[in-house]
Amino acid sequence: MALANRIDGVRQWAALPLRLIVGYGFIAHGYAKVMNGPDRFAASLHGLGVPASHAMAWVTILCELLGGLAVLVGAWIPLVSVPLSAILLVAAITVHLPYGFSSIKLREVTSAGPQFGPPGYETNLLYLAALATLVVGGAGPFAFDRLRAGTASAHQAQRKRVADHPRRSSV
Repeated sequence: MALANRIDGVRQWAALPLRLIVGYGFIAHGYAKVMNGPDRFAASLHGLGVPASHAMAWVTILCELLGGLAVLVGAWIPLVSVPLSAILLVAAITVHLPYGFSSIKLREVTSAGPQFGPPGYETNLLYLAALATLVVGGAGPFAFDRLRAGTASAHQAQRKRVADHPRRSSV
């Protein structure tokens, strides 16, 4: 019984590193698109046949930056997982699918170091699995949603105490 309690105590922490890595990953990808120039990303989207490629470039960048931040802090994960998952699925199908599953394709080792080919859809699936895990299992400790829920519970308890307290008549 004591071991089961310890395992449950440790289990709650499993979401934290997942949330931090996935949130940071989305932020890093959004930031890279900004630093490389949103117009370059828009040109890539245009080449893939995405309509309104400039608008979609900015939508993607903002979803990655803001959605990544939300995942990082554990806020609104079920909500932000929808557009983030859409981005991952579109990228997996339109960009990575032709290169197969593996995200690492060692082509050769030269004097400059290892040379890699284009990545497959493996990383997209890992991100999707991580988002699904956070949606189903919760954001874990130190999550904004948990703090917000705790604050809401405290306010409800306070209102209940006030409502239950007998009022004094003023005569």
